[in-house]
Amino acid sequence: MLTAIDAAAMRRWAVVTRAALAARRAEIDALNVFPVPDGDTGTNMYLTLDQALDAVRVDHEARGVLGEVDLPGEAAAMSRAAMLSARGNSGVILSQLIRGISDELSGAGTVSADAPLLARALGAAARRARESVVRPQEGTILTVADRAAEAAAAAAADGADLPTLTERTVQATRDALAATPSQLPVLAAAGVVDAGGAGYLLFLEALDRVVRDHTPLDRYEVDDFTMNLDLRRRPEWSTGEGGAVTRPVPAEAGGPAAAEGPAFEVMYLLDSEDEQALHDLRCALDALGDSVVLSGDGTTTKVHVHTDDIGAALQAGLAVAPPREVQVTPLVHAMRPHPRVGLAVVACAAGPGIAALVREVGASVVSSGPGRRASAGELLDAVRETRAGDVILLPNDRDTVLAARACAQAAGQEGQHVHVVESGTAVQGIAALAVYDPGADARHNEMTMTRAAAATRHGAVTTAVKAGLTSGGPCEVGDALGVVAGDIAIVGQDLCAVAAEVVARLAGSGADLVTLVVGEDADDELVAAARAAAEALGHGVEVEVVDGGQPAYPLLVGVE
Repeated sequence: MLTAIDAAAMRRWAVVTRAALAARRAEIDALNVFPVPDGDTGTNMYLTLDQALDAVRVDHEARGVLGEVDLPGEAAAMSRAAMLSARGNSGVILSQLIRGISDELSGAGTVSADAPLLARALGAAARRARESVVRPQEGTILTVADRAAEAAAAAAADGADLPTLTERTVQATRDALAATPSQLPVLAAAGVVDAGGAGYLLFLEALDRVVRDHTPLDRYEVDDFTMNLDLRRRPEWSTGEGGAVTRPVPAEAGGPAAAEGPAFEVMYLLDSEDEQALHDLRCALDALGDSVVLSGDGTTTKVHVHTDDIGAALQAGLAVAPPREVQVTPLVHAMRPHPRVGLAVVACAAGPGIAALVREVGASVVSSGPGRRASAGELLDAVRETRAGDVILLPNDRDTVLAARACAQAAGQEGQHVHVVESGTAVQGIAALAVYDPGADARHNEMTMTRAAAATRHGAVTTAVKAGLTSGGPCEVGDALGVVAGDIAIVGQDLCAVAAEVVARLAGSGADLVTLVVGEDADDELVAAARAAAEALGHGVEVEVVDGGQPAYPLLVGVE
């Protein structure tokens, strides 16, 4: 167990929270009846954190400090990235909770946070979130954050160590979440707890897990995140396509009688922290609509408001500074049917050669691969840019599948139907693209492409960058590794020999087509060895060589 939170632990906290939100976002979305029953709280919190983590990683890689930043620097970077990435009311409030924690940790100037400092940070988070909301409402994430902060402060006052403090804080947060229906009638009418509070409970449960559990991040699975949420699901609720929870919403909780309200969500950035000017802006926006939240990091302020008058909301901001990165989204109750037409494909590509192959079939490309995986926000941007009613989405990497699912959920709320073909590797994606028929409908393509991806046996060869124990036995730095169906099954000294064995194992009792995707570090000898192994399988076996240019894996192998 940890006795203090350092920079590495804070990074783990953020990553584990993202995984927890990814696993439970559909259920949290189903709780969302306040302030607007638009069913996106969990998705917006996930997208906010997902893009923030991606932005911090890109920035630290560019500056050559990835994994080397201290706790105050890591906290400050995450705070600013979350503010800039914030989506929707829940995402903005989450960014302010993160900012409160960051302010306290950065101000302390220490390389680690013990139990008393963490308690102060959670207190600062609750205060910062409440101050950002113009009209705070009890029974929401704000109340849940207050109770969590109080529990942490009480534990610290009792001299509790870090594991005890996080345990007591999580229990108090669960109790506070369970009490939200008694504080907010709209929740009681719908039979749910507050969605934002449920998301904050995951945030604190992830902290408790990091303090107590040192499981490597790449060992976590979605099913690990059972997270003891009291979702108050009623018997008449049902689980629909993709695991989304659906439920009837009564009029009092967001049905026709409660659907009246502002038509648009307006968000933008202002490069200002002029306190008087921002105070005046709060008042002006409060007169124009509701759900007003202003969040900042000392130099930039993010503005959020629900309003009918988009122009007036922007004009009010212009009195402070020129608004930038303006986002306007129709709220669910105000949306009018405007069916999009056409079919498009969006596919992830780990190298320039794979990207070229994707473009040959008319698909849009999102750069994604080992060390640089696409976020849900990047996928969503690519889907939007197609302007198609139906979009086939190929993640082409098993670690990007969750982001693809979140993208599909968010796009669906905007009128686009995204069909995720869960291709876990580039060779599966190539097989799926080979059967794509632009003349057929989306459902037909989804089925045929999914079958093609699933029927493709996949493997790879690479070089060990650290010592470890694999399914193929122990390995040392520099050893040749053979990956079969996602598992390191072969350890050897010669990359060519390992490649030949990977081909043989994938082929098994037979093969019609062997696809070799050549990486940026491959040489002619490796390609020749893999081709010879494929041709030795027997007459009639077709061998296709693709210059993929992907990093990390000199050769990817697909067998159909």
